[in-house]
Amino acid sequence: MFERSRGGENALLIQPHAGGPPDEGALEEFAELARSAGAAVAHVMTARIDRPNAATLLGSGKLDEIRAAADATGADLVLVNHALSPGQERNLEKLLERRVVDRTGLILDIFAQRARSHEGKLQVELAQLKHMATRLVRGWTHLERQRGGSIGLRGPGETQLETDRRLLQKRVDMLQKRLGKVEVQRGQMRRARVRSELPRVALVGYTNAGKSTLFNALTGADAYAADQLFATLDPTVRRITLPGGHVVLADTVGFVRDLPHELVAAFRSTLSEAREADLLVHLIDASDPLRDERVAQVDEVLAEIGAGDIPQLLVYNKIDRLGIPARHDRPHAGDHPEEAAVRERVWISARDREGLDLLRDALGRRLGLRRLQAGLRLPTDAGRLRAQLHEVDAVRGESHDEDGWTLDIDLPLADARRLAAQSDGAPLRPLLPEE
Repeated sequence: MFERSRGGENALLIQPHAGGPPDEGALEEFAELARSAGAAVAHVMTARIDRPNAATLLGSGKLDEIRAAADATGADLVLVNHALSPGQERNLEKLLERRVVDRTGLILDIFAQRARSHEGKLQVELAQLKHMATRLVRGWTHLERQRGGSIGLRGPGETQLETDRRLLQKRVDMLQKRLGKVEVQRGQMRRARVRSELPRVALVGYTNAGKSTLFNALTGADAYAADQLFATLDPTVRRITLPGGHVVLADTVGFVRDLPHELVAAFRSTLSEAREADLLVHLIDASDPLRDERVAQVDEVLAEIGAGDIPQLLVYNKIDRLGIPARHDRPHAGDHPEEAAVRERVWISARDREGLDLLRDALGRRLGLRRLQAGLRLPTDAGRLRAQLHEVDAVRGESHDEDGWTLDIDLPLADARRLAAQSDGAPLRPLLPEE
C-alpha cells in the first residue's frame, strides 16, 4: 500500500455522468463544495460511465487520464461526485496513489468543520463513524495484523481490524445514547413552545439561499451567515412579532441535492424543527438559474424527513442581484388551496432588508394572525373574563359604572376565539367574525 498523504488541499474533481452531456450545475455545485471544505480546485474532469466498473467505478483508460492529470497539476486529492463503495474507494487509491474522497465523505468533512453546538458535533461525529466503519482498512496495512505472539503483546486473538471495529462500535453506541438525551431535552423545549400556543415557522431551503441572513433580519439575532455552502448547521429558534401576534421562527440546516442518508438520519432532531412546524418558509435564491430544480430537490428532502405535507410559503431572496423591486404575488380569489399556495410568492432581499414587511404580512395572513379590535361591554359578573383580557394585555381603555365595564380591546383573533370558547366567554362571541 502507498503512504497516504497528510495533505489534500489541492484537489482534482471527477464528475461521472451517464449518456449525454454532463450536468454543468452539478459540477459547479461540487466545485463549490470542494472549496467550502478548504480545497483548491486544481483540475476538473468529466467521466462518462455507460457500465460502471464494480471494482473502480471508472474504466482503466479514464483512470490513466486522471492519474496523468493529477501528476501534471500536482493534485494530491481526488474528489469524486458520486457515492463510492469502500472497495471502490480503496482500489482507486491504490491505482491513483492519492487520497480519494466521494461526495458523502466530502459533505461529512464540511459538516465536521461547521458544527458549533454540542448536539451538532455529536451528530456529525456519529455520521462520520458510521461512514468510516466500512472503510477502516483503507490505506492502513497494520489493521490486518494479528495481535499477540510475543511476550507482553499477546491479545484477545482478534485482528487489529476487529479490535478497531469493536472500539468504533462502542463509540457509536455512546454517541447514540448522548444524542438520545439531547433529543429528549430538545423535545421538552419543543413541547413547551407548543403549550405556549405560538405558531411555529421553520426556514428551509437549498444551502446558500440566505436562510441565516433572513433569520437575522427578522429576529435581530447574530446567527453566522456567509456566502458559502452549509455556512450554518445548528438550528436556532427565536420568537418574533408579526402583524396580529407572535410566532416561533426556526433556522434549519441547508439542503443539497443527494444529501447523504447518513446525514439525514444523524440530523433527525435538527430537521424535526421543519417536520413539526405549522408553516415552512421555503427560501429560494431568485438569482440561481437552476432555482426550479433546487425547489424540487428541497421538496424531495422534505418528503424524506416527513415534512412534505406541511404548508409552504415560497420566498424568493436575493432580488438585489436581479435588480427588481420587492413584491408580494397574492393568490387569486377562489383559488384552490393548493393552487393558492403555489401562486403566492414574496420577493425580497434579506441582505438589504427589502420586502421584509411584505413577508411579515404574508406570514401573518397565512398563519391566521388577524386581530380583534372592538368595544366590549362586560356585566359585573364577568370579572374573570376581564382579568384574562388584562392578562393577555388586550385592554387599551376601560371605564366602569354600576352595571359593569366598557373596554376597548385589541388582541389576536386566535386569543379572542380561545377566550370566547370558555364558559364565561359569551360577551366576546358576538364580536367574532365568521369563520
